[in-house]
Amino acid sequence: MAEQARRHPFSVRRIPGFTAIAFLCFVLLYAPIVTLVIYSFNAGESVALWEGFSWRWYASAWDNIQVQEATVRSLVIATLASGIATVVATMAAIGTTRTGAFPGRLAIYAIINQPLMVPEIVTAVALLIVFAMIKVATGYSGLAYLVAAHAAFCVPFAYLPIRARLEGMDLAYETAAADLYATPWRTFRFVTLPLMTPGIVAGAMLAFVVSLDDVVITEFVKSAGQDTLPTYMLGQLRRAVTPEVNAISTALLAVTVLLVSAFFVLSRQRR
Repeated sequence: MAEQARRHPFSVRRIPGFTAIAFLCFVLLYAPIVTLVIYSFNAGESVALWEGFSWRWYASAWDNIQVQEATVRSLVIATLASGIATVVATMAAIGTTRTGAFPGRLAIYAIINQPLMVPEIVTAVALLIVFAMIKVATGYSGLAYLVAAHAAFCVPFAYLPIRARLEGMDLAYETAAADLYATPWRTFRFVTLPLMTPGIVAGAMLAFVVSLDDVVITEFVKSAGQDTLPTYMLGQLRRAVTPEVNAISTALLAVTVLLVSAFFVLSRQRR
């Protein structure tokens, strides 16, 4: 039996029906996305009836002032929020992986990852209440609330890849630097930081993408005239559905694919 097991090792691909189920899953996942991309080039106004190939809706979205303002606003919020979240996540990851075991570490893990475990609608309502109190007290209603809200729920998304990178790093390099009389700051700057950079980049890009396409929390926290691109698209879907929404969605998809591809190339170059 042992010899037979060595000759024919277990493989999930040999399970009857596995290939068919896997293919069906891929179809269900990607068929809607492919359909959306195709119909973004529809010449007509219907999202369900093909009327010929055209760049009409891309040009319409490009010339739409509301789309331009929402896109710029989304990019500004996502850039600031992902930057803040990455800095906080980096410090948290170092504090929880580059020290010995201490009481409360599991509780800290739970607190950091809390936005992942709590339903997003609960986080949105909580932020709405807190920010409403601050607005009443200060009178300020700018974009800082959206940046703070996005940074708060982006922290765990940035934390996980950074922590994973640190846990995979050998402490011998930092120990050797300390043996050579390097200060903690110089050890971090010249040893730890370069080694953990791929994890930081991955965390920042993941936080950026999550912030860019958030709807629920943004919808609750934003003030009048602060639509991001996803909330603008949601508003358009409530009024009239046109292929312009497909064109905007395809553009967002292209940005996401480019970011993931850039990180893949960057991580391969750093190995």
